[in-house]
Parts: sequence; structure tokens; C-alpha cells
Amino acid sequence: MVFKNVKDLDLTHTFECGQCFRWVPDGDGAYAGAAGSFAARVSLTGSDLVVDATGGDEAFWRHYFDLDTDYGAIKEKLAGSEPLIKPATEYGQGIRILNQDPFEMIVSFIISQNNNIPRIRKNIESLCGKYGDPIDGSEKRAFPSPEALAAADEKDLAAMKLGYRGPYIIAAAKKYMECGCPECREELLSYYGIGPKVANCIMLFGLRDTAAFPVDTWVKQIMNDMYGFEMNDAKGMQTFAKEKFGDLAGYAQQYLFYYYRDRKQK
Repeated sequence: MVFKNVKDLDLTHTFECGQCFRWVPDGDGAYAGAAGSFAARVSLTGSDLVVDATGGDEAFWRHYFDLDTDYGAIKEKLAGSEPLIKPATEYGQGIRILNQDPFEMIVSFIISQNNNIPRIRKNIESLCGKYGDPIDGSEKRAFPSPEALAAADEKDLAAMKLGYRGPYIIAAAKKYMECGCPECREELLSYYGIGPKVANCIMLFGLRDTAAFPVDTWVKQIMNDMYGFEMNDAKGMQTFAKEKFGDLAGYAQQYLFYYYRDRKQK
């Protein structure tokens, strides 16, 4: 599939901004990964997005990459409301917030706690390898279903070096099966092992609440540097983001997060 004249998309910006963990570089600026029950290799040829996938129609992939949202307008509005954010919107100009599966996001961000990106990816691929369904035409496996993880053995999860997160994953799968997909932050906070930061990540990346503003170590640092917040004042940062950015706070968080973390790591 080829999506013509896509604006405001850079694959590195989108896949390396902390919102997803199953996409990895695959040469020549392309990325290989999985979404839903499909595997794909995606690349950009000029402004054309090329998706070589095992399945999923154009509507699926258009939705996944959020191609119908005008990110140019979002960046313009953010910079208009807060001039200090403009360098971040320029640095991460190709970020798009993917439309990802809510259950996958619940488990992925439980795993992300006190963890680093390479290890998170390894943990998730281990889960998929043991509990995910095979994807036709690919060596990859789909993300496990709630039913599969609810029946998982804690010893098997411990062998994947998931540590204390193993029981959280099993409990989350059981609660998801019992109560269905959560619809708000309060429901997520009722999950065993989910705190405010992880709940906000799931709200933004899994439930598409673009007003959510996850505050992690990187965001705390940039809010301290840019606005003088005390490092432990996460509540104040949340209030500031709500008042300053409103329903665009999640987009602001992604631009700020990528801008600060990526430059610090280089």
C-alpha cells in the first residue's frame, strides 16, 4: 500500500518517541514491526508512506498512522499558545501518535515501569513469542490476547525477567476480561500495579485521550529546566499542561519528551 503526499511524518520520530515498542529499524530508514494481527515493513519514499504488510486494508493502516489528523495545525496551535514549545515541535516535527490497541498498551506500559527501551522491547517480544498467535507470512507473532495472558504462569513470566511485573500482567489480563476495556483514568488506576504516570501513558497511547500528559523523569527534567518546576511537583506540571495546552497536552508531551530525551542521548 502507498499513501501519497503524507505530511508531518518521520518514521524515526514516530517510532522512537516512547509510544510504541514493537517497531525496529530495518535499513534505509525503514522500520519493521507489528500492529494488531499484522506484521509490516514501512518506509517513506519522499512524502509517500509505503506499507508492505501481511494484512490489514488501507483503512486499518490509515487509522493506525493517524493520517487523517492535521498535525501541522496542531503544531501551529501549540506554538501559538506557548512559544517555548516551538523548538520542540520543530525538532520532532514528524511525530504522529499511533492508534494502538488498548490492551497492548496496558501491558506494555506496565512492563515499562523502571525499565529501559531495549529491555522493554525484549520483554514484549518474549511475551509475544510464547503467548501470541502466529502471523501468517511473518516470523513475528501478534501481541497476546487477554485470555492468553490471564492463563499465563508466573514462573514463565519470571523466566522472561519480568520480575515483579509478572503478577501485574496476569492481574491486568484477568481484569480486562472481567470488566472490558477501561474508559477513564480512574478505571486504569484500579488496576493492580498501575500508577498515575502509567495510567496517563495508557490514556494517551491506548485510549486516545490527547489531554493526558504523562510525567516521567524526562518530562520532569524539561519542566524543571523550561518552567522552573520542582522535580517532585508532578501535580503542578499536570495542572500547568492542562491550563496551557488543554486537549493538545498529549501532543505537547510527545514533542517535549522527544526533544529533550533525544538530544540528551546524542
